[in-house]
Amino acid sequence: MTGTGTPFRVGLVGYGLAGSVFHAPLIAATDGLTLDTVVTSAPERRAQARQEHPDVRFAASPQELWNRADELDLIVVASPNRTHVPIATEALKAGLPVVVDKPIAGTAAEARELAALAEERGLLLSVFQNRRWDNDFLTLRKLLADGELGAVHRFESRFERWRPRPKGGWRESGDPAEIGGLLYDLGSHLVDQALVLFGPAVRVYAESDVRRPGAESDDDTFIAVTHAGGVRSHLWMSAVTAQLGPRFRALGSAAGYVTYGLDPQEAALREGLRPGVTPEWGIEPESVWGRLGAGESPLTGGGTPVRTLPGDYPAYYAGVAAALRDGTPPPVTAHEAAAALDVLEAARVSAREGRTVTIGAEA
Repeated sequence: MTGTGTPFRVGLVGYGLAGSVFHAPLIAATDGLTLDTVVTSAPERRAQARQEHPDVRFAASPQELWNRADELDLIVVASPNRTHVPIATEALKAGLPVVVDKPIAGTAAEARELAALAEERGLLLSVFQNRRWDNDFLTLRKLLADGELGAVHRFESRFERWRPRPKGGWRESGDPAEIGGLLYDLGSHLVDQALVLFGPAVRVYAESDVRRPGAESDDDTFIAVTHAGGVRSHLWMSAVTAQLGPRFRALGSAAGYVTYGLDPQEAALREGLRPGVTPEWGIEPESVWGRLGAGESPLTGGGTPVRTLPGDYPAYYAGVAAALRDGTPPPVTAHEAAAALDVLEAARVSAREGRTVTIGAEA
């Protein structure tokens, strides 16, 4: 392990979309962390990583990392979903703290087994849920904390796209072992956000379809979640939405909050912009701020514009670095990820059997 004041050395497994666009740039931008090794055997990905992170080393397989575990302080698993559990298990058994991209596993039981292993070994285990640091989510969370909406009774949240032709690859595979489809991809974010805002789920109803010709996995899914506190969350994830709905619509006894569009951080990362270098990171223009009000439509200028708080993806890895350094809880725990997987598994059963599924204390 590193000495006091020296950066924690990170081994990153995978340099596809998740590894190259999200994890590597955010690790590199975090004080206290340094990207030491990237695991990829693809020549083009090695060339890309070397260009973007000139000092990085390479490994062809995760096993190479376990063989020199004493040279590393953290493993980040950004490989395909089906590999998350076996690689995280091997890393923990090698004595290394782990961050796993969402979803941490295909089932809540697997997530809890990983959590138990990490606790047994006294090691950090966290799940990358960057959407907790989206600008609109941070804004809505503050509005709720300040009581601006009164008692919330309904929450609507959407990740909708217009992709009428499948792109292929493991994310759209129909093989259950791949853990593909929108329910586990975008649904992991939507459910996690709803649970953070409104607490545990007790009932789940879902509708899930494969709409596009040639598609193999769900590409149009809806989940209705009833929370223990009484709030109902309606969550949409779709690749076939020709007209996009609001990103959030939260309705309370005093007011409602509606916002459209997506946090700008993913687009900025894809364009090669970097936190700590790009001015005004995570800030969106006033023209797209959400609106707070009652009895009026935001589409016709009703309600009051609410300044959107800056998005802050770098906060996740800053929290990981603090947890490694100080022993504080990680920014997202495996148990929180397991609770979200409880909902996703219930949604899959509901959609298949056409019924409401009870989970948690009411099950």
